[in-house]
Amino acid sequence: MEAFLSMIRTVFYYSTFIIAGVGVAILIYLLFKLATSRDAKAKYDFINLHEKKLLWYSSVAFIVAGGCYVTSILATEPLYIFVGIFVSGMFGLILGVIIYNYLEYYYPTYIEKRLHKLRYKPRTSKAGNKMKLLSEAEEDVHLDEGMQAEENIFSVDYDVWVDEKTGETKIEKYKGHLHAEQSPTCGYYTLRVVREEIIESPTEEKEGTLVKHYECSYTGYKTQKVFNIAKLKKAPKEAGKALVS
Repeated sequence: MEAFLSMIRTVFYYSTFIIAGVGVAILIYLLFKLATSRDAKAKYDFINLHEKKLLWYSSVAFIVAGGCYVTSILATEPLYIFVGIFVSGMFGLILGVIIYNYLEYYYPTYIEKRLHKLRYKPRTSKAGNKMKLLSEAEEDVHLDEGMQAEENIFSVDYDVWVDEKTGETKIEKYKGHLHAEQSPTCGYYTLRVVREEIIESPTEEKEGTLVKHYECSYTGYKTQKVFNIAKLKKAPKEAGKALVS
């Protein structure tokens, strides 16, 4: 029996370091990507798509590693093995809920500020010149009909950067509802679009009307906003090609 208990303690003890090592590796990978991403759009996409998810995976690894360590200490009797697993599981569940809620409701505020800064960080052309971010009215000449249609229904938002000296153009693509807005009830970035409704379709003569329905995932607060959809128009055939990212 003692040999069996010794083996169990050894397995849980070394599992602690292996699983904790996985958590550390995830953090190192995250920090490495953030430190080596020079392109603002690439860094934006990585943070937006992966940072919160990687932090959660790393947290889970550390919680499991902690549970293994506790079990390796308590496994002096057969019954204590189950006690160790149960106790560490309960504490791990509580800690996991706390971390999950922090990443889901508090951390996005920090992420949104960084993403906003990255999105509007001045771009540099291949010639080394600072590029100009075009306004909504100026950028349409660089967008084809499909791109303009996406912007008109707010499913996609395009940023167009132009080097006025060389004419180099860079188009960056952002999802229209990818980010939550700040909720007026709780102050967190948890107000998301749950439904869209086109009240009036646009034509070449008049603008359309779109209603976005929002709901706060934290407090349940609901609201709606009305947006104008631009008139339909054709993109100039002579519009030059641009890099889309």
